[in-house]
Amino acid sequence: MTKEIIQTRREFLRRSLFFLATSYSAPFFLTRTVLALDSARANASTASLPGMPDERVLVVVQMGGGNDGLNTVVPYGLDDYYRVRNTIYIEPDRVLKLNDTVGLHPNLARLKAMYDDGRMAIVQGVGYPNPDRSHFRSMEIWHTADPQSKTVAYGWLGRYVDNECPGCDAQANRINPMGAIGLNSEMPLALKSRRGLSIAMDNPDAFRWTPLAEEARDPKHAAATFEKLNHVVTASLDNPEIARLDFLSRVAMNAELSSTRIREIVKKYKPGPVRSYPNSGLARQLQTVAELIGGGLDTRVYYVSLGGFDTHANELGTHGRLMTELSEGIDAFYSDLDRQGNGDRVLTMTFSEFGRRVAQNASDGTDHGTAAPMFLFGRCVKPGIYGTHPDLQPDKLDHGDLKFATDFRSVYSTVLENWLGAKSAPILGQSFEKLAFV
Repeated sequence: MTKEIIQTRREFLRRSLFFLATSYSAPFFLTRTVLALDSARANASTASLPGMPDERVLVVVQMGGGNDGLNTVVPYGLDDYYRVRNTIYIEPDRVLKLNDTVGLHPNLARLKAMYDDGRMAIVQGVGYPNPDRSHFRSMEIWHTADPQSKTVAYGWLGRYVDNECPGCDAQANRINPMGAIGLNSEMPLALKSRRGLSIAMDNPDAFRWTPLAEEARDPKHAAATFEKLNHVVTASLDNPEIARLDFLSRVAMNAELSSTRIREIVKKYKPGPVRSYPNSGLARQLQTVAELIGGGLDTRVYYVSLGGFDTHANELGTHGRLMTELSEGIDAFYSDLDRQGNGDRVLTMTFSEFGRRVAQNASDGTDHGTAAPMFLFGRCVKPGIYGTHPDLQPDKLDHGDLKFATDFRSVYSTVLENWLGAKSAPILGQSFEKLAFV
């Protein structure tokens, strides 16, 4: 490799750091070529890959900040709920009742309709042993499926990607469809994998290589720069600096190819009569996911997020707005998928890093807690409520917190094995009890 090419790649790295610092000009990415056009869906060899039964898709919705599970799935039939929440409770006549004990927050009306239609499952009291109430550490635990602090470097979905298609990216002329996409400016830890097969992007239009201003004015110069950047290396890879630069060049080229395909997919998407998406961040992310699915992208895992759940004060208003955003976004998403004919292909799972304390605090809010419910949506789910609601009696609590009844890794294991068709033990480190929601 010539000194000139090394210098060009150093310049690329410098620009990449600049792009990361100014997210409007380029997306965050660490990727390999992971995407395919819709023609690949008709390819029998692709359809037969492990972990891809019936072209199934998983969408993960992260509810960041610690969602108050008691005001989401409301235990209106338990007197202790009203005893310890004298100002932030949900009135019994407003609860969207599911049975004689629990019901949904009144702003989840569209999710209640999905529940009544057999397209929603609720898993109660989800958590893990020795819970951590730090946002950072608890989120890390959920992302890596590692409560024991084994220093797992990659996310549970990243490990799924690594385990389910070993060596795919090494096959000549083979585009690997096994990667995951995060609709985020930064890669979620859950998607990080050893082989870097996933991508993160704010939106498809921004997911592209953007030359500097002087290169934009001179297309020939920009093309020459990119050619140098992606020059094929045939020797001297024993030089660590050259090897690192070569890796960056491959990442850059693969990201460019991926971005082109994503934009082509979105252009091919044909919107039709569908319930309008609300004007919210979650809805925009889900709409992009629907466009990519409807356009024929072969990605199996999508990751979106809704933040703001750290409700230490004045919870009722904030939490109520978030419940509306969740309900309307999920409903519009599945309305879109059903119009496409893809409603039975997509399983959506929600999670939050922890629930809130049982009792409210002095600021009309709730502090960090432990167990909370998880939701699953889709025509594929076996609807209903799984598990019993945690007991709220003082002697049944763990220092004022709910005791978890279901390990979150049982939910992950069920999704991996019963939906994605993957062996869960190599991904999660051990086997966990499966649930019946899918």
